Amino acid sequence: MKEKIENLRKIKSEALLGGGEEKIRNQHSKGKLTARERIELLVDEGSFDEVDMLVKHRSSDFGLDKQKIPGDGVVTGFARIHGKPVALFSQDFTVFGGSLSEAHAEKICKIQDMALKIGIPVIGLNDSGGARIQEGVVSLGGYAEIFLRNTLSSGVIPQISAVLGPCAGGAVYSPAITDFIFMVDKTSQMFVTGPNVVKTVTHEEVTFEELGGAETHAVKSGVAHFKFESEVELLSAIRRLITFIPLNWKDRGIEKEFDFTQDLIVKELDAIIPLQSNKPYNMHDIIEKIVDDNDFMEVHKYYAENIIVGFARIGGISVGVVANQPAVLAGVLDINASVKGARFIRFCDSFNIPLLVIEDVPGFMPGTDQEWNGIIRHGAKLLFAFCEATVPKVTVITRKAYGGAYDVMNSKHIRGDFNFAWPSAEIAVMGPKGAVEIIFKKEISKSDNPELKIEEKLNEYIEKFANPFVAAERGYIDDVIEPNQTRLKLINAFQLLKTKVDKNPPKKHSNIPL
Repeated sequence: MKEKIENLRKIKSEALLGGGEEKIRNQHSKGKLTARERIELLVDEGSFDEVDMLVKHRSSDFGLDKQKIPGDGVVTGFARIHGKPVALFSQDFTVFGGSLSEAHAEKICKIQDMALKIGIPVIGLNDSGGARIQEGVVSLGGYAEIFLRNTLSSGVIPQISAVLGPCAGGAVYSPAITDFIFMVDKTSQMFVTGPNVVKTVTHEEVTFEELGGAETHAVKSGVAHFKFESEVELLSAIRRLITFIPLNWKDRGIEKEFDFTQDLIVKELDAIIPLQSNKPYNMHDIIEKIVDDNDFMEVHKYYAENIIVGFARIGGISVGVVANQPAVLAGVLDINASVKGARFIRFCDSFNIPLLVIEDVPGFMPGTDQEWNGIIRHGAKLLFAFCEATVPKVTVITRKAYGGAYDVMNSKHIRGDFNFAWPSAEIAVMGPKGAVEIIFKKEISKSDNPELKIEEKLNEYIEKFANPFVAAERGYIDDVIEPNQTRLKLINAFQLLKTKVDKNPPKKHSNIPL
């Protein structure tokens, strides 16, 4: 037995080296960690239980029969993050460039299947040259098996993808189906076709970084939810994200202990809204003052910045925040903001995370560019997501709530549970000036002094409609509150809504306007 144990240790030590010392040094020279180093930083110390360490590929073509390395380019297993169980895989670029073979895919599928059975998140650390060309269609089939499991797991267990190197061709679609994508600046790339193919087909000359780098996908395409300067920062952020989300769709988010005897009045909120309704302010100033410990984890920070989404805690309860950003495009809703918001809302609803909506929106973005690119269809996604969501939903209108955007941003009419407004709220079909120019068009045109007449009618309109009281009279607003009371009101609301039950009609699935 002693000899057998020694032999086992030798085989496992070989597996731990992956592609060998030279390739590990090469990985480090690119500023990248190895597959196992990444796992060590990500999970709780000593909690990783590896499976399939000794798996080898079964191919013999193109000399592969002479290159068989234990693990076959991916490390898989189970671990804990902040004490919570997770399944994970980490592709090893030192072994066949992390390329996906039949055996490699089977390892990933095995932990996906187990995670789905026991109801725990799956974290994928992607660093791969793509399909293993020598295996042909077998490797392509492996990708499809992974895609299927990504899809079946969607909305059942959280799925998190980190792209820590190249991710090209069909390989990009597994991260794309998952809930969140993390990338590292200058070392992560995602693209369907590389720069050489792009040049051949479209005659465009573009670098790898310009085509599919972290900056591109975090700012322009919206493919990446998070962008970081280093792998260490990225892995730390995944650990942080895990603290906000439950294990599965039946689980509830972990509620932290909270001292309800502390002073919950925030007087600084009284001074944030400018006197002029067209003057911008930073919505982050409000978010940070109403959430616990000023702790807000923003998602899609660099994309469609006119809407803010992210995770925080209110009275110890994990919530998803959706807020208009007056400091960017006046907080208007456009195509990108609508899609960004809708996707985040649907994640929160899938996993029982309550929604806090902070509203200051002048409407949807006008113009041919938006109309021709489908603002109606894309804006409907945001509306659909809010309507469909059955989790606790609380709205605070800080200033503008105009037109259809008032309806869309979790109004009472689409099952908002508690809807509050500050005294500065303006709830109307459209902005006062535009409304006056339409309603009093004839009077203004006949007036000897049109500008004076507009100002007179503007004051009349503002007094009558551009305030929260008409909506409050009809019960569309549950309460008009002093800004300083917001944190207290929200904590009480979310505590009360912990036992909320709401249902949608039975169906196979909805048909969201994609």
